[in-house]
Amino acid sequence: MKNLTTAILMTIVTTILLGLIYPLVVTGLAQVIFPEQANGSLIRGADGTIIGSRLIGQPFSSPGYFRSRPSAAGANGYDAGASSGSNLGPTNLKLIDRVKGEVEKLQAENPGKPIPIDLVTTSGSGLDPHISPAAAEFQVPRVAKERGLAEDQLRQIVAAHTQGRQFGFLGEPAVNVLELNLDLDSKKPMPATGANTAPKQ
Repeated sequence: MKNLTTAILMTIVTTILLGLIYPLVVTGLAQVIFPEQANGSLIRGADGTIIGSRLIGQPFSSPGYFRSRPSAAGANGYDAGASSGSNLGPTNLKLIDRVKGEVEKLQAENPGKPIPIDLVTTSGSGLDPHISPAAAEFQVPRVAKERGLAEDQLRQIVAAHTQGRQFGFLGEPAVNVLELNLDLDSKKPMPATGANTAPKQ
C-alpha cells in the first residue's frame, strides 16, 4: 500500500511539475525573451494584416515576383498542416514528368542558363521559405523586365536579402522569397493587375 501511495503521489507531482508548470514557464519566457519567434515569425502589412511567416514558403505565380521552390505539402503545396515531401523515388515516372515539365518552363524563360536544382525539386518539409542565391539569380532577368528595373539594381536588392551561413560555417546562403518580394513591392510596386503577395495557405 505504501508503494502504491508513493507511486500515485509521484505521478501527480510529476504531472503538475512537467505537464503544467514547466510548459507554462517555458512559454512565458519565450513570450518575454523571443516574442516574434514564439508567435511564428509573422510578417504583417502596414494595416496589421498577417501576410505570411518568415518560416513558411508560399507560391508566387506572377512573372514580376521571385518564385519559391516547388512544394509537395498538401494538395496545393505549402500547407503547414501537411508538411512533407513527395516521397517519390528518383525512378518514379510522376516525379520525372513533373521535373521535366518544370525544366522545360524554366528553359523557355531563360534559354541556355543552367537551372538551379532547388527550382525544380521540393524540400523535405515542403515549406522551405528560402531559395538559393543561384535560384534568385536565375530569375533576375524575368523579374527585372516585369518590374522595369535594371538587372544590377535588382541584384543589389537580392543581395540585401541574402542570408549567409549561420555562425559563418553552418548551412548554405539563402534568400527569403517572401521578404524579397515584399521589399520589391515597396520599392517598385507591380501594376494593379499583378498577383497578390498574400499567403494562400
